[in-house]
Amino acid sequence: MKGLIDHVAPGRWEHIRQPTEKELDATSVLSIPIDEASAKLRSGGPIDDEADYAMSIWAGEIPLAMTALAPVADSRLSSATPIPAHVTEYQLPGNRGAGT
Repeated sequence: MKGLIDHVAPGRWEHIRQPTEKELDATSVLSIPIDEASAKLRSGGPIDDEADYAMSIWAGEIPLAMTALAPVADSRLSSATPIPAHVTEYQLPGNRGAGT
């Protein structure tokens, strides 16, 4: 568990509530190749056990964002071919209207 947690967030293991034996017994970690994936998402902050809030251990989330970068033309495309507005002004669906 320590290796997995520190791989995702280096140094985090030293700053978490250490798992109980019961929690460790109920947890399995396996490595499998992933060709496709789906995820279940929810909104809102962490939901910790009430007793955990009495501990001096940081809890929260690190928001991540996906953003479109500058377009990269096909290497075989003529350099004289203009980049159309729908390409230069592209925004990811979740970011549309974010600045308005």
